[in-house]
Amino acid sequence: MLEYRVVVIGAGPAGLATLKALADAGVPAVCFDAGERPGGLWVFGGPHSSAYRTLHLNTSRTRTEFADFPMPAGWPDYPGHADIAAYLADYATTFGLTGAIRHRHVVTRVRRAAGGWTVTADGPQGTVEVTAEAVVVANGHNSVPRLPDPPYPGETTAEQLHSHDYRDPEQLRGRRVLVVGGGNSAMDIAVDASHAAARTLLSVRRGVWIVPKYLFGRPSDTLNGALAKRLPWRARQRISQTMLRLAVGPPTRYGLPAPSHGFLQDHPTLSDALLPRITHGEIAVRPAIARFEGTDVVFADDRRDPVDLIVWCTGYRVDLPFLDPALLGDGADRLPLFRHVFHLDAPGLMFVGLMQSTGAALPVVEAQARLVAGHVAGTYALPPMPAQRSDCAEELRAATDRWGSRRPAMRIDFDGYLDLAARELAAGRKRAAS
Repeated sequence: MLEYRVVVIGAGPAGLATLKALADAGVPAVCFDAGERPGGLWVFGGPHSSAYRTLHLNTSRTRTEFADFPMPAGWPDYPGHADIAAYLADYATTFGLTGAIRHRHVVTRVRRAAGGWTVTADGPQGTVEVTAEAVVVANGHNSVPRLPDPPYPGETTAEQLHSHDYRDPEQLRGRRVLVVGGGNSAMDIAVDASHAAARTLLSVRRGVWIVPKYLFGRPSDTLNGALAKRLPWRARQRISQTMLRLAVGPPTRYGLPAPSHGFLQDHPTLSDALLPRITHGEIAVRPAIARFEGTDVVFADDRRDPVDLIVWCTGYRVDLPFLDPALLGDGADRLPLFRHVFHLDAPGLMFVGLMQSTGAALPVVEAQARLVAGHVAGTYALPPMPAQRSDCAEELRAATDRWGSRRPAMRIDFDGYLDLAARELAAGRKRAAS
């Protein structure tokens, strides 16, 4: 007899949303989490956390909060990491989820068993093994640093640090710092460095759209959200790019490379502070690295600068070492999942949060959790397998057309996905009732 209906891996936002949805559906579950308290990557200093002291949301409060647990109305539009960690802890307590979580348990293996799955985890009291009808992988994908591969030519004498290990501007104080990358962490850390370092360089290999956190007096993502209710993404793209040109001008005005992709065709980079620090001369923009020569970095435009600290803001690998590689096919970031949740070849294996959204993550994982809970409870039925495979293939074609070759299987449009998930849940309930 199976010990649990469901094992959830991870007690960050995705795992907590899954536990709540399962509890709402009357489905008992247990959750294994490596940390000492719920919150996942938002817990500063947690075992897999990338949080740094100056970290704030890069999506606005009202577009980030769980639908059934609003953030306090008196909070700022872009709360800091400590507020979000407390919010997630309050969510777990309010909905009685803490009793289902086994903290300081690292899942080491998930394998198929008769009628379900066996999950092995290492905890404070040793190794534990449980069986369950279903497993939900909700452990996130921003904890295993990815470095340039292949490495840049040459050798450097500079200290090297991945953004995953960045915690405080004091790490940058007095240094000649080179920040490499064009995402939100790169911009945050470059701004931090510009206030603490002796000199700050920002190397951006490809163009990105820099979006102010406020446009026309409102959080910028709320404007796109309002447009999403009425317009397809291509029309929203044209309107958004026009607004950005009027508000801040093209990225090339600031020495940044021109984006090769349109807005809404990559994860947005939000920063109110970066562009002023560039225009004030506190951050010097450089193109891609060409090679290292001891203390110097030589860039693609042949300029060279001495540096003694390189901060790699080059993203993360999707790492699921506890799963049989055969279940991951060509890799976790290429895995076809129906509605980005359901494994096509392993019934009972589901994923919440294995996606890259154009907006916030919390409403997305909340929607995915409802699909999971409905499926396990029997109130939501999946479509026939040929329809699932056909849908995944069509979605991948559309995603590749929109986002290119950069993880198209994981990409979702925030507003479009929320609408799709709601319609899918309704359709699945009709299938289950028929």
